[in-house]
This record gives sequence, structure tokens and C-alpha cells, in this order.
Amino acid sequence: MKTLTLEISGMTCAACVGRVERGLSKVEGVQNASVNLATERASVTFDPALTSAAALVEKVRDIGYDAPAAELSFPVAGMTCAACVGRVERALSKQPGVLSASVNLATERASVNYLPASVSPAELKNAVTDAGYAVPEEQTAQPVSRLNTERERKQRELDELKKALTLAATFAVPLFVLSMGPMLSMPLHMWLMRVLGEQNLNWLMLALAAPVQFGPGLRFYRTGLAAVRHRSPDMNTLVMLGTSAAFFYSLTVTLFPGLFPVGSRHVYFEASAVVISLILLGKYFEAIAKGRSSEAMRTLLQLQPQTARVQRGAEVQEVAVDAVRVGDTVLVRSGERLPVDGEVLSGSSYVDESMLTGESVPVQKIPGTKVTGGTVNGTGAFTFRATGVGADTALARIIRMVEDAQQSRPPIQGLADKVVAQFVPLVLVIALVTFLAWLFVGGPSALSNALIHTVAVLIIACPCAMGLATPVSIMVGSGRAAQLGVLFRSGEALERLGEVQTVALDKTGTVTRGVMEVTDIVLAPEGLIRAELNSGTPAKAPAGPVPGSSASAERETALFSHSPLPELNPNLPGSIGIRMSEAELLRLAAMAEGPSEHPLARAIERAAFDPSPLAGKAEGRERGEIQTNLPAQIPQPTTFQALPGYGLRTLVEGHKVEIGAARFMAQLHIPLGELGAKADELAARARTPVFIAVDGQLAGLLGVADPIREGSTQAIAALKAQGIDVAMVTGDAKATAQAVAADAGISRVLAEVLPEGKAESVGELQAGGSAGQGRRVAFVGDGINDAPALAKADVGVAIGTGTDVAVETADVVLMSGDLRGVPNAIALSRAVIRNIKLNLFWAFGYNVILIPVAAGAFSRWGLSLSPMLAAGAMGLSSVFVLSNALRLRGFRPPLTT
Repeated sequence: MKTLTLEISGMTCAACVGRVERGLSKVEGVQNASVNLATERASVTFDPALTSAAALVEKVRDIGYDAPAAELSFPVAGMTCAACVGRVERALSKQPGVLSASVNLATERASVNYLPASVSPAELKNAVTDAGYAVPEEQTAQPVSRLNTERERKQRELDELKKALTLAATFAVPLFVLSMGPMLSMPLHMWLMRVLGEQNLNWLMLALAAPVQFGPGLRFYRTGLAAVRHRSPDMNTLVMLGTSAAFFYSLTVTLFPGLFPVGSRHVYFEASAVVISLILLGKYFEAIAKGRSSEAMRTLLQLQPQTARVQRGAEVQEVAVDAVRVGDTVLVRSGERLPVDGEVLSGSSYVDESMLTGESVPVQKIPGTKVTGGTVNGTGAFTFRATGVGADTALARIIRMVEDAQQSRPPIQGLADKVVAQFVPLVLVIALVTFLAWLFVGGPSALSNALIHTVAVLIIACPCAMGLATPVSIMVGSGRAAQLGVLFRSGEALERLGEVQTVALDKTGTVTRGVMEVTDIVLAPEGLIRAELNSGTPAKAPAGPVPGSSASAERETALFSHSPLPELNPNLPGSIGIRMSEAELLRLAAMAEGPSEHPLARAIERAAFDPSPLAGKAEGRERGEIQTNLPAQIPQPTTFQALPGYGLRTLVEGHKVEIGAARFMAQLHIPLGELGAKADELAARARTPVFIAVDGQLAGLLGVADPIREGSTQAIAALKAQGIDVAMVTGDAKATAQAVAADAGISRVLAEVLPEGKAESVGELQAGGSAGQGRRVAFVGDGINDAPALAKADVGVAIGTGTDVAVETADVVLMSGDLRGVPNAIALSRAVIRNIKLNLFWAFGYNVILIPVAAGAFSRWGLSLSPMLAAGAMGLSSVFVLSNALRLRGFRPPLTT
């Protein structure tokens, strides 16, 4: 099975959506067809052995709509015979979305007719390259891109609507004045009767109405008749029937006035012409609003530059971004936008990634770090090796995710779909009943009254608003989410996230940074001197009594395995005995830890040699590629002896340095003094205590921990303010997990959970609801072992800096890796659902209230609608829905990242 995306033009209402879906579903080999009115796209899953893209496009055109295609012509080098021509044509024809492909050997050019929504020019050229031929670069005035193609198509549609509206208004305005003016001014009425007479005035109005009816109004006949032919009437059918009834009734009165009673010899040319003009005006405003609703998607498409500077051999060439290949060396100057994904080879700079992650702080890039296409370079310059191009870039994947979310249908749309399926036939029945009722009770002007009220019913009914109510809100909401660094995989995920009652958080890499850091420094013997490195607030003292040595032992056991202490090396120098500062203590410890491969060693090195605020932080980066400003060469100890289970012993700058756990100090007969109590206090706050002895004297104590991410505490408080319970799931020991949870503000902890048990923990939280209904749970994680829990949860939320497995399993992805994105995404989800409900309320309420008014049910009290007012109200109903959805563009998240 293959999935193909078609752009569909000509749809105006939800009935059109249903008609296209039913038509495509009838094609042999089609498994599923889903159409979105807001994005004007169809997603079709089909068996390529039974049908083709061309057959699907033909079916769309057969049922009265169009699937716009694009033409691409480009040179092909390396062909030598007719067999080469056939090979290139077959390679192109195999691409999804290609309708036809022809290759000319004489001109060495390929011409392709394709669907821009399914395949890009770059993919077509790559198909030729993969077949073994070359595609030389061409200098074009404007590069062919999906953005340009889509912009041109939308502009053509808008220009056509504007032209039709202008023509219709040119005739409808004077017609309206001739028809309604005499009712408002008796002198004008007398003058027209004296100069033209009633019959000539009717002929003049016919001359003004006919160009509107069969000019701009012809579009309603084309689509409306096709709908009738396929037994699927839609909005165009209603407009066609309503305006035709008014026009042809008036035409008959003009040609054969003697056929009608005196009380029914009225013409309603102005009704048909003005109705068509007002509907076109509404469609014009609707097209403008639709363009604004897709602004976020256009912004994403605009992020990718059209060209790149690539070094090939000794020459630097400026090539189209489509021509960049994996492994190419790309040069980036200051202020330029990166064309593709890659890895920095040389140079350094700070890159603004806010358009992808939502984080406003530029990220430093040095050799070895990854860069993402679409981001903006700062003042530096660097070169990088391309690792992801075309559809494999992060930007391309983001665009696909946003499009998938916009194309999908949330459960809330189900009711609207069921109503719309029966709406137009029901309106036709109501119109028939209205006509017959007024014909029998309308008095002397029964025929005129029956006609006016029937036309008003046909015109006022608006399935357009019901069809747009849900998809346009999803479209704008998912686009706004992408701007905030939140990606929803589907409309269903967007809806479900706002309904969650419990958020379960993985600890390492989600609540915490996922990398060890030195958090505390305690000097001896003068007492406690603590320096909180890389932490915005001082550490909190533990609540209640300080735990005893058992807490410290538990933390030590996690990192120092028990094993017999080997014989100490008698060749190491003896005690010298010195006093030192925090900086000196850290420097000696870092040099001593240099040869060690333990995670604690790297944390101490960063604390000593890279005290910058970004040192060791995992936000915005993949763990394992932490950025630091460490010197290229860290001084190494003269001698080094690792003591497994205890610590290490080295000679640094003539000083004997011994680092390890409390039991190591006890084995060395070094008293801990008051530092022993401080070690227990650190252990109670989830810090690992590391003792440092210099020249046989206890010099100090370090606290090392995986600190809480910046913003985690703020995010958890925001979730609680939203009425959501927060739980933490971790494999850590219970005491450690509770200490981290206490610092973060989390009350419920599921500790000592094995990786395979995380999904069971999610199930346990889901089963915690009242009355056996269960609770809706969202799980937030970033690692491979989080994938089962992400899949088990009602909504899986992945940290974008985590593993690919976690990101692919999740329903929602936080690009920035900042936990504050969770309450922001939930707030946006709730705002979108409120917006959809308001749209649906308006769409249903509008029709329920105004159709009876148009039918004349309240005419006894002087309340009725003319066809012209009905047309204006119908046009405004869709504009209201679109305008309401556009309010989501101004959504402000509760937390800023």
C-alpha cells in the first residue's frame, strides 16, 4: 500500500469533502481516503498494483473538482541511447505523485507532470541521479520549490475570485439600485415608470442579471450539477437551485406575464445577482482568511534557503539546496541560514535555533556538534559536513509532522461529519415543504411568497461553516504549536492532551538534566563553604532530621561498588600539608581525575575548567554530546592508581591527592569530622558525596548530582495550577527519587521501576480513576526504555533531545527539550478544543435558528429574511468560523522558555 497526497481545488463545504471521499473510495484498490477542507488536501492509501496517481486525479476531476498538477523540466546528462531514455522514464514514473514522465534524447531533457503535495523537484532529480545519470545545475530566475508552487496556486485562485466578484458587483449594484430604489423613494419609482415603464424595466434588469447568472455564477452550475449527477448535493447545489429559481421565475414573468396572477407578477432578478455577488464576496474573504490560517506552515517552508555554498575539491560553488548531497562540505558565513543538517568540522559560532525549538538563547556550535537546517548562524563562521538533506532533514520531518496533524481528524469532528452527511438533503426537503406550505397559505401572492422563502432557505443553509469548524482550528493550532517548539502527530493527540488528568514524568533527562554536575563544595576544617555551580537557587535543607550514615552509604553504593581495598603503594610521597581555596581544591581534584573514565570525573573537570553557565547542560543537545569550554589539554597527574570500590590515589604537582567514598577515608585513617554530617545531608538531597584528601589531610567534600533541569520546577507548578496530578517514574532508589521529587515539587513517586516496568506504572496510574473509569495519563520521557510507556499512555510526550525511538513512539514532541513545553502544549490543546466547540456551536446554532426564519415560520411577527440577507448571512458564517480560528495565532503560552 502507498499513501498519496492530492491538492483538491473547488471544494466549498463539508458536503464537498464527503463527495470527494466517497468518489475516491470507489476507485479500485483504494483502501482509505481522507479529505481536509481547511488544507484543501486529500490523503489516499491505495494499492499501486490496482490503481495509479493518474487514475485518482481523473476521478477527482470526474466528480467536479480539480487536483492541480505542476510541470517540471530539467536537463539529464549521460544518456546515450533509447534504453537510457526508458530507464530514466521508469525511474521517474515510480516516484509517488508522478502523473506522467517523458524524456527527450535529442534535447537531453526530462519533462514531468507531478503532484506537488506528494513529491518535490529535488526527489525527482534524485531519482534520476540514483538511476545512474547526472542532473546538471541550471540557472533559473526563481528556484522551483513547493512554497513557490503553492503560493502561485493560491494567488491564482484569489485572483480568479476577485475577477469574478468584480464582474458580478459591476452588474449587481446598478441592478440592486433599480430594484430596491423605487421601494425607498416614490419620486424615483414614478420617474422610472414614466420613462421606462414596468415591462421595459424588467427587460433592463434581465440584461443586468443574465451576465451575473451565467458569468460568475456559472461556477455554481458546474459543481452543483456534477454533485447532482453523483447523488451528493452540496452548497453549490443549494446556491444553483436558489438563484436559478429566482432568475428563471423572473424570466418567465418577463416573457409571459399573462401566465401569472396579478399579485405574483414580480421579478426577483436582483435576488439572484446580489446573492451570487455576496456569496462570492464571502468566498473571497474566506480565501484570504484560509491563507492566513496556513501562515505557520509557510513560515516553516520559508526557513530553508534556496542555495548553499559547497566546497568540492579546491573550488567553492553556490548550488541549489536540492543539489547538496550527504558528505558535502558546506560553508556558512555570519548571518546566513543553514541549508541542511550536518556536523561542524571547523570554526565556531552561536546559532539561533528559536524558529525550530522555541528557545531564544543562541546555542554554541564547535567542531563535533550537530547543526540543523533552517537555523540562523550568528556572527561566527564555520564549515560542516552534510548529514541530512532533502526529506531527511529535521526541518522536513517537522513539516511532515505538522501536515499530518493538520490532515488528521480529531474525535470531536465525528458529530459534525454525521450531521453534514444528511444536512443538504434535509435542507432540500425543508425547502420543498416551505414552497408547498406558502403555496397553500400564501394568499393572493402565494406564488411569490413561496418562491422568496424557498430561495431564502436554500441560500441561508450553510454546510461550509460546519465543514470548516474543526479542521481550520486544528490547522491554526498545530501551526502555532510548531512555532512554540511543540509538534503534534495528529489532531487526535492535540485533542487528547487537553483531557489528561495525570502527567507522569521520567526522571533522568526529563526532570533532571541527564548529566552529572558538581553542585556543592565544602572546605575543611573551617566549616561549610558551599558553592552552587550551574544552579539558579541555593540548595534546600532537607525537611525534618538529617538522615544518618545510612543515606550516605546508599548514595555511595550507587557509584562505588564494594571490593577489598588493595595494598597502598608505598612509593607515593608522604604528607606535605597545605591550605587551599575552592578553586585550588577543584583544580587538583580535576587533574587527579583526568585518567579516570568515571562519570564523576567528567563532572569535576567541567566544574574546575569550564565554570560557564552552559557547561554540562543537556538542554537543546543530545546527551553524550555535551558542549563545554574545556581546555584542549588538561594537566595530567604524575602517577595514578585507581582503587575500585573506593576511589583513586594520584600525585599532582607534588601533592598526594586521594579522592573517594567515606569508607576510603576510613581505610586511610583520615577522620571526617563535621564533614561526615555534611555528607549525610548531601546524600539526603540526592547528592553523591566525594571526599578529597590532600597530603594525608581531609581538604574538602564535593556534592555531585544530576541536577534538576532549568524550568522543571516551574513546569510542575504550572501543571498543578492546571488541575493536573504529577507523578515521577524512575529506576532510582526510593530515597534518591524522593529527594529529587521533593526539590522539583512532585508529591507522587514510583521508584525502583525497571525499564520494562515503566509501561506497567503508566497502567497503574491509568487505573487510579474513580468509579472504575480510569484516569487519562500523559507520559513524558526521552530514552529508548521510555518507548513502551510512551505507547501505553493515553498521550506520549517525547523530549526532542532524546532518542529517535522515543520521538517516533510519542504522540507529541517537545523540540526544545524543555519541560515547560508540557503545560504550554496542554494549554494550547485546551484553547484549540474551546475554539472548535465555539465554531461548532456557531455553525449548528446559525443553521438551526436562521433556517426557520428564512422559511417564514416567524413572519406573523414580522420576522423573515430576504434571499439577499440570507446570502450575506451565509457568507459571514464561514468568515466568522475562520476569524475565530485565527485568534489561535495570538495564543500566549503560560510559561516562556
